[in-house]
Amino acid sequence: MKVNQAEIVISAVSKKQYPNDGFPEIALAGRSNVGKSSFINKMIQRKSLARTSSKPGKTQTLNFYKINESFFFVDVPGYGYAKVSKKEREAWGRMMEEYFQERETLRATVLLIDLRHPPTEDDIIMYDFLKHFDIPVLVVATKLDKVKKAKRDKHIKVVKEALDLESEDHLVAFSAETGEGKDQAWRHLSEFIS
Repeated sequence: MKVNQAEIVISAVSKKQYPNDGFPEIALAGRSNVGKSSFINKMIQRKSLARTSSKPGKTQTLNFYKINESFFFVDVPGYGYAKVSKKEREAWGRMMEEYFQERETLRATVLLIDLRHPPTEDDIIMYDFLKHFDIPVLVVATKLDKVKKAKRDKHIKVVKEALDLESEDHLVAFSAETGEGKDQAWRHLSEFIS
């Protein structure tokens, strides 16, 4: 997909702030520091539309990025990060649950997982949560360039088995550094936004 236009429309904390133009939405979920912002920037060929940070837990809102005036990427807060208060984590949890359960324009979720390590318990809980609500999932295994070529298949197999990946869900190995996996990710995502 060629991205000609991309802008952040709003960083929302409640559903009354969500855009209401009816465009399909693709949510991006993953633990803090998995590379969600880098994924967005690489997919839309921008250096810094989505702010990357070496400090995990930066995204504390639902960030709506409008792409080509036709759909949204929605970056949700990263999970599994301990340095925020329990109260803050509960607030994010409620905000995310409400979004995933009630948002009618949500078409699919990209679940980003660090390919270098087996999925965490939080990754598995997130995948199961999405499946429970019948939300299609595209698993994107990030940091592909950091895994030796000879070991990639093994790492991919570990991710699929740990998640118990269902046959209708796809996994794309992805590198924000090299762009590997980008076209494949767009191929799967365009099925949800066309």
